[in-house]
Amino acid sequence: MAKLALIATVEVAPEKRDQVLSRLSAHGARSLRDEPGTLHFEILVPREDAAKLLIYEVYQDDAAFEAHRNAHSIKQFREESAGFGIKISAVRCTPAE
Repeated sequence: MAKLALIATVEVAPEKRDQVLSRLSAHGARSLRDEPGTLHFEILVPREDAAKLLIYEVYQDDAAFEAHRNAHSIKQFREESAGFGIKISAVRCTPAE
């Protein structure tokens, strides 16, 4: 199966962005450490939009992404960020080889 890449946009109140970034960074580190199918997890901080974070993720395949979606780390991130009013949208992509 083909690798799956995600480009995610996290919308957050500017005053909460650093707190969300900290929790998201911890989530990314856990995902890379504990989920063999998670190949890349990079957070991008827009310089001109304090209300957004972007994430570039790569998974071995669709099944690895489903495992990520059901793993402990994402549940922990959701619990830790529940009060921040964030909105996440993502585009699924196939990396060009």
